[in-house]
Amino acid sequence: MKGKTIKEIKVGDKASFQKTISESDVYLYAGITGDINPAHIDEETSKNTMFKGRIAHGMLTAGLVSAVLGVHLPGPGTIYLAQELKFTAPVRFGDTIKAEGEVIEINEEKNRIVMRTTCTNQNNVIVLDGKATCMPPK
Repeated sequence: MKGKTIKEIKVGDKASFQKTISESDVYLYAGITGDINPAHIDEETSKNTMFKGRIAHGMLTAGLVSAVLGVHLPGPGTIYLAQELKFTAPVRFGDTIKAEGEVIEINEEKNRIVMRTTCTNQNNVIVLDGKATCMPPK
């Protein structure tokens, strides 16, 4: 499998990936990263937070953007170089998150593209907004 080269990509190209976030996803992420913040894994403690219950890790949500870039656009062989992001709303267990990337800049000379990256929940609420820079495969 090989992703699109820079010559095959144009401004406005889009791709997406969708996943429902489960309790298992959050616990696995906590175990892999060591981020055992009670906001993510302790229902009793998290009931007293501003979110009134457990939420998924923000970086778990951001990881869905990586799936868009590395699997869909540009796709396999892509090198993820940078990410600016802002978490704009919590992701709760059971939320279905759609990660999307849209090409907004192309630099053929340096083999770089910049994509607007967003994640929205099943209610079309933006939960993550940002920009990614990557290097498509040659």
